[in-house]
Amino acid sequence: MNMTAYNNGRLQSSFWIVDKQHVYIGSASLDWRSLGQMKELGVIFYNCSCLVLDLQRIFALYSSLKFKSRVPQTWSKRLYGVYDNEKKLQLQLNETKSQAFVSNSPKLFCPKNRSFDIDAIYSVIDDAKQYVYIAVMDYLPISNTSTKRTYWPDLDGKIREALVLRSVKVRLLISFWKETDPLTFNFISSLKAICTEIANCSLKVKFFDLERENACATKEQKNHTFPRLNRNKYMVTDGAAYIGNFDWVGNDFTHNAGTGLVINQADVRNNRSIIKQLKDVFERDWYSLYAKTLQPTKQPNCSSLFKLKPSSNKTAIDSASGKEPWSV
Repeated sequence: MNMTAYNNGRLQSSFWIVDKQHVYIGSASLDWRSLGQMKELGVIFYNCSCLVLDLQRIFALYSSLKFKSRVPQTWSKRLYGVYDNEKKLQLQLNETKSQAFVSNSPKLFCPKNRSFDIDAIYSVIDDAKQYVYIAVMDYLPISNTSTKRTYWPDLDGKIREALVLRSVKVRLLISFWKETDPLTFNFISSLKAICTEIANCSLKVKFFDLERENACATKEQKNHTFPRLNRNKYMVTDGAAYIGNFDWVGNDFTHNAGTGLVINQADVRNNRSIIKQLKDVFERDWYSLYAKTLQPTKQPNCSSLFKLKPSSNKTAIDSASGKEPWSV
């Protein structure tokens, strides 16, 4: 696909469709760095032809563009979404009553009945009653163009709304690496400041650092090594989950092609529930030795490695390996 011809973006979707029966969707790419050095997360659906049908239409949409230099004004009905936020697929996942649908980005690639990724994320956050846990490699509410940078409030504003207006507990787990934009720390400080002296406003942020000692490696070291990263891209609440292909960065959603999956489950007490499993994955990482908080008095710079300090949690789980994809 010539994404440059459409909107100067990239094809970033990561999903598999196997024998019109099985689906994988997650953060992993098909390269040795992703499969050998990165901490990825994905979900597998076995024997789920209904979801396959919907995901196949996204694949067919990509295929329809491979010889074209522009997006058509109207899409073929064969590319319309089968399920969306208004009409979710009803199914049993791990013996748990569930609802699911897939979303797409950018808006340019969303034909009729296809939910936009941002709207899918909104639906998950809006339905949260108790907590929202978010794990991404990068968090930066900025949109870059060839001429300027602009504030991209879509997800940042939704988090503020959940914190202040609905008193939903928010936890952000962001990867820390050599490409972390220093503005990330400014936006995180702004988010934390909004909870000052507001009752029941709870925001906590940690940075997941698998390889701190390599963050400011020499040029020779950089040429021969690649940092190990937590590249998870998901969100879990007390009743739903979103697993996608993007970090929470403006340009990803506005320019790149990606796919997301939303799962709603009412009974999250079931240990085999996807929501319960995903919450366990988040808490394993959150309380691990690799998750650190940022000292608020320190400004990020290379020599100080952004001055990350170990968290003061009573329980620490030392684990850097990704969790196995779930069987459904």
